[in-house]
Amino acid sequence: MAMLWCTLHVKNLDASIKFYETFVGLSVNRRFESRPGIEIAFLGDGETQLELIDAGDGDTFPVSDQISIGFSVDSVDDKIKQLKDAGIEIYKEPVQPNPHIRFFYIKDPNGISIQFAQQM
Repeated sequence: MAMLWCTLHVKNLDASIKFYETFVGLSVNRRFESRPGIEIAFLGDGETQLELIDAGDGDTFPVSDQISIGFSVDSVDDKIKQLKDAGIEIYKEPVQPNPHIRFFYIKDPNGISIQFAQQM
């Protein structure tokens, strides 16, 4: 069994795609209208993808601080510099809970916590 995708309901599909392309490095694999007013995009760089759904009606969905999506980076410090240079606020500063990993969080355009982790 393999994980196929994680679904996020977004406020603005174009802004969300730009964020995930620019700051996470994901590419759009497919983008389509599933039915009138519902647009979907699948992004990814491997087997597991991120599905973004925009209902187009401006509805917002509750976002929990208990959920985050994690992405691997070569360097936490380099990623923080890239994000700060682009005006992205660091939501939770870097921590290193053990000798093997260091990570920090930002928020995506929909308020979802995004974790960038460096394996040590």
